[in-house]
Amino acid sequence: MFSLTEAVLAGADPEELKQEKVPDEYLAAHLRKEDVGIFAGVEDKDVRKSVHVGMVPMPELAPDEVLVAVMASSVNYNSVWSAMFEPLPTFDFLERFGREGGFSARHDQPYHVIGSDAAGVIVRVGSGIRRWQVGDHVVVSPVQVDDHEPMTHSDGVLGNGQRAWGFETNFGGLAHYSVVRASQLLPKPAHLTWEEAAVNLLTAGTAYRMLISDRAARIKLGDIVLIWGAAGGLGAYAVQLVKNAGGIPVGVVGSEEKAQLVRDLGCDVVINRAEIGLDGDTTPDDPIALGKRLGRIIRRETGEDPHVVFDFVGRATFGISVFVVRRGGTVVTCGSSTGYQHEYDNRYLWMNLKRIVGSHAANLQEMAECNRLFTLGKLVPALSDVHPLEEAATAIRLVQQNRHVGKVGVLCLAPKEGLGVTDPELRVRIGENRLNPLRNPAPTSTRTSAPTGSPA
Repeated sequence: MFSLTEAVLAGADPEELKQEKVPDEYLAAHLRKEDVGIFAGVEDKDVRKSVHVGMVPMPELAPDEVLVAVMASSVNYNSVWSAMFEPLPTFDFLERFGREGGFSARHDQPYHVIGSDAAGVIVRVGSGIRRWQVGDHVVVSPVQVDDHEPMTHSDGVLGNGQRAWGFETNFGGLAHYSVVRASQLLPKPAHLTWEEAAVNLLTAGTAYRMLISDRAARIKLGDIVLIWGAAGGLGAYAVQLVKNAGGIPVGVVGSEEKAQLVRDLGCDVVINRAEIGLDGDTTPDDPIALGKRLGRIIRRETGEDPHVVFDFVGRATFGISVFVVRRGGTVVTCGSSTGYQHEYDNRYLWMNLKRIVGSHAANLQEMAECNRLFTLGKLVPALSDVHPLEEAATAIRLVQQNRHVGKVGVLCLAPKEGLGVTDPELRVRIGENRLNPLRNPAPTSTRTSAPTGSPA
């Protein structure tokens, strides 16, 4: 007789999965409440000291939830914030959630299972579930909403009950099992492996809303889009979305190695941030001067100023973004990895009729549209590296230090890479090499040469 985990790994049918006992505990990357103060006065908040991988109790399942056997997950920057206990310890979120009572009280624990991406197999469904069944292969949206709230039915991200799963809730995706609301689920693209499918929804969905949705920039054919951090998880999907929409992506990166990878993704113009004098994550003393340098390069390569600036970097870039976007253009922001307090010269905003649009994650319909683009092969995973769950702290540290490109995947229950494909014919049609551009870069001889003015 199998354990539930063994049954999942053996590809057991739904009836067999239902017969196996749910384990009382499971392996998970988690934080401990007792560690909240360990980084006080410490400059390098090394997340390897706060992320633990060990056994945690299995939570009870609510009627509107499913239990997912997580085959693979990925690292997002919210796991870095969680592990640094900044800007607030996530235990504050869990305590606030727990005060709602009922099943919400489960989330207030002395441990926090983190992670906001997952691909896996449904092994249990709550009594209120209608659209999903045990055995379904799914990917998980990181947005958890309260479907009893009226605003949720207009736009789930606007509801007061909206939370980031695995960041503002417990029982996240960097684990062998995860508790997920049914309203977070989408079908796993059948041609992708577990690790390829697990790295997409949070960052690709966020980029989709920022660029394509009518709730943010809504780019159109021919738009020039400046993308900060084009080699990162968000940036790599932004490049693909702009290219697919018929726009002209202009990417800013921090090294020539990253520049070449971004060119392989189809970025028309790639600019090394050193070329404009931007020093890492440091806030520039004169963002207008840097904006003028950047604007000259963009005009030289495209003939125009950008219609849209895609900015999640925050304090180090925001003043430049507001300055460099064209008259009537849009700066769309979804985060601030270098700091939340932004400074910019407001004259360039109001006198030139520019817009700043805040965007956060994506609602389930936007996630579904984005997921469909993966199924069609229009978008491909930005996976660059894969670690086992036991090395989750190391994987999060890579992202903390920006020593990665694209997305860092984590194998959870999947024993090795390459598993989970149920439509191999579609995979062949799309092309194996095309599916992993950041892991299998094109040979130098076949790469597009750098545009004039870009680093060679």
